[in-house]
Amino acid sequence: MRKPKIQLNRVSDKTKLLLKFNYISSVLSLIIGLICSYVIHMDGTIPYVFYFYFVLNLLNVAVFNKHKNLLAMAICTSTLSFLSTIVITLFSGGINSPFIFILGLIVLAGYISTRVFGKVYLYLIIGTIILIYLIDYANFDFIVNEVPDSSRDLFSLISILFSVYLLGGVLGKNLLNTHHKLYKSKAKIEKSVDEKENLLREVHHRVKNNLQTVSSLLNLQARNTPNEQIKELVKSSQNRVTAMAMIHEMLYVRDNLSKIEFGSYVQELTQFLLRTVERKDRKIDVTIDIPDTWLGIDTAIPLGLLINETVTNSIKYGFKDMEVGKITIELEKRYQNKFILKISDNGASFPLDFDFKNSNTLGLRLIHNLARQLQGTIERLPTTEGTTYKLVFQDIASQFNT
Repeated sequence: MRKPKIQLNRVSDKTKLLLKFNYISSVLSLIIGLICSYVIHMDGTIPYVFYFYFVLNLLNVAVFNKHKNLLAMAICTSTLSFLSTIVITLFSGGINSPFIFILGLIVLAGYISTRVFGKVYLYLIIGTIILIYLIDYANFDFIVNEVPDSSRDLFSLISILFSVYLLGGVLGKNLLNTHHKLYKSKAKIEKSVDEKENLLREVHHRVKNNLQTVSSLLNLQARNTPNEQIKELVKSSQNRVTAMAMIHEMLYVRDNLSKIEFGSYVQELTQFLLRTVERKDRKIDVTIDIPDTWLGIDTAIPLGLLINETVTNSIKYGFKDMEVGKITIELEKRYQNKFILKISDNGASFPLDFDFKNSNTLGLRLIHNLARQLQGTIERLPTTEGTTYKLVFQDIASQFNT
């Protein structure tokens, strides 16, 4: 609904400008024609051109008021103005005529109407000026300067005043009003964008707070049960919730509200997991090799949960009987916005005949479900030491945009 309204406003502004130009130029043409006839005592073509312009331009407006065809009125006005200006210029001094500057106003009026009209008028009038110069240079006998020698300064003054009034009083004033409207519209749009960004930040902030509340409730639930297995399950769920909360926190804290810098997010997530899952009597190093990559929230959340599961499995089971360990997370961007994520550790590996795709373990099932959610594929690479996962995926947001 908003777009048609804007287009109607633009048509209305152009109609008002064109009607104003027609009325003012017609009245001024009548006045200048009378001055040429009764003050300058000019006999010949020029006064009649002013009179014809006055009559034909008003007739053009009357036809528009009946049929409401803005394009037809604009073409008639420009054609009439162009031909009248050429004739007056030729019979008032040619290339030296002060009335030739009206041709420049026609170019400006064309650009105000549409860019196409402006370009057409620009090249047409440049060619016309060159042609007028050649006509003067050829010195055709049938073209004479009808302005008397004693009145040429007066005619020059009238032509300049006519040009300045049309330029400043009609076209220039319209340009100023248009600039003012654009400035107000820009300020309004910027205000609306700021309001929406603040609202979106508030949404991410509230989601993060709600997820933290869920995490706190899970923590309280774990404290109230003596069963260590239940505590372990609740703790795993709590870490998953925290992994999602981190993303919303990064979205409302930083400038970009739709994408996160994935490298810094993985850094924060792994440090959190090392603080909460890792034993204090053991040292595990995490190496992160992720280039400057920005991912949408629909990709970052399942990807963060997948990293949470694999890193947690490595810390809890891969390094169970080890004093030191190393986890490596690598992200590589390939063609067509595809990514390859590798997560590896040097801990205890699965048996070679272990079918991890059909495992009943919740963590492994969750890893494969998250890979499908990312519309990607995941596999466990055969290694002599530790475990390595390879995930091939594409940013979901980029896929939708494409």
